[in-house]
Amino acid sequence: MTLVAGVDSSTQSCKVVVRDAATGALLRQGRAPHPDGTEVDPEAWWRALGAAVEAAGGLADVAAVSVAGQQHGMVALDEAGRTVRPALLWNDTRSAGAAADLVEEAGGGEAGGRFWADAVGSVPVASFTVTKLRWLARHEPAQAAQVSAVCLPHDWLTWRLAGAAGLAALRTDRGDASGTGYWSPATGEYRFDLLERAFGRRLQVPTVLGPAEPAGVLHPAAFRVAPAISSGEPSGLPWPPGPGQAWTGDGPLLGPGTGDNAAAALGVGAGPGDVVVSIGTSGTVFSVADAPAADPTGIVAGFADATGRYLPLVCTLNAARVLDAAAAMLRVGLDELAELALSAPAGADGLVMVPYLEGERTPNRPTASGAVHGLTLRTSTPAHLARAAVEGMLCALADGLDAIVAQGVTPRRVILVGGGARSAAVRRIAPQVFGCPVVVPPPGEYVADGAARQAAWVALGGAAAPEWAVEGIEEYEAEPVPAVRERYAAAREHVIER
Repeated sequence: MTLVAGVDSSTQSCKVVVRDAATGALLRQGRAPHPDGTEVDPEAWWRALGAAVEAAGGLADVAAVSVAGQQHGMVALDEAGRTVRPALLWNDTRSAGAAADLVEEAGGGEAGGRFWADAVGSVPVASFTVTKLRWLARHEPAQAAQVSAVCLPHDWLTWRLAGAAGLAALRTDRGDASGTGYWSPATGEYRFDLLERAFGRRLQVPTVLGPAEPAGVLHPAAFRVAPAISSGEPSGLPWPPGPGQAWTGDGPLLGPGTGDNAAAALGVGAGPGDVVVSIGTSGTVFSVADAPAADPTGIVAGFADATGRYLPLVCTLNAARVLDAAAAMLRVGLDELAELALSAPAGADGLVMVPYLEGERTPNRPTASGAVHGLTLRTSTPAHLARAAVEGMLCALADGLDAIVAQGVTPRRVILVGGGARSAAVRRIAPQVFGCPVVVPPPGEYVADGAARQAAWVALGGAAAPEWAVEGIEEYEAEPVPAVRERYAAAREHVIER
């Protein structure tokens, strides 16, 4: 049996799964937390990786390892490979002004959006690396002067696992590179002119690998990282890095890795026509596509996927926490909230919730507040409010689905994942709102699973990723109820800015 490992280094934690390369059967797993905050010392990721590897039984018996990580972000390195400052994460919004400046400098408005969409498939927002580089150059010039290279969280972890052999050894993949703002999915090339426009000069960037192209070999010292971490001592890998430390002997191969959304698509087995709707703290709607997207409005990010295709993606700020907020207002648990929602009729007798509880990214309404419309004596019940909360959250995600359809995607089905997908009300109401069949795989670590599947692709050397069956999928179908979205569309135009 050939074993492979997949890593999900997410915002909140690090998860490691070890699976059979041929069948995908899960053999063991481990996890460890990450610190809170929107900027983090990357060494915290390294320590968490060591602890998660230890909990998963180590990597000594695996044939390949791949790391999937939180997208975007900025890990800035000096010429010796040391981090210049804590990494800025995707959810650090201090670069929002820099994003607006970059669009304005390209012509502003529709012209600026078209420039960036044509150049790299996406219009800059605060999460993208290119905007964080501009912020660093403008606000921390002393630190910016020390920067020789920039990479992403998953790139940095892969580089460390390989022995951190100099900046030229940095590697990434199409999926994660497509979220930087200076790599084009359409051409497969870096736009160094845009990087220089943002930062003021050229930096070393990771080499972009193909979907199953090895990024190197796991350094033997990485096997000692777990006990070193648990004892509080520095990791077993040589540090600081320098030339000649890469391991070229036998050992597990390192996959190219990818971003978390691309890995999730690979983990659930999404193909053309599948739209993945992930309901976490925020929501994402993305689809595997055969052609790159370029949306000048910035609603759809034209990312690449982990298989050689493309991954148009829409992100909303408000998803599962809409359910949490409604449950808190009604003083019930999430299961009872679902029961209440399902006891009310479709459309909640005209009660509509616009769920912009923390502003919204899609549409771009950062200062908007949530709202409830259609409140009458008849709809002033817990069941109606619960139903309106579920429908409002799903309608906001359906707006994202519409935007992806406008980019040429024809949805065959929706694959519903994330914590919010555990709600019975969400599963049963979703096909009414989305207007197409919905399938729900069992709860799992699909980002780590996607990384493991990529590792199996590397280890087995096939032309495509091995087929792994996802067991326990539930299917939901229902007649669409267009009135739900029609009322929502009318209500969302009347939200109040904070």
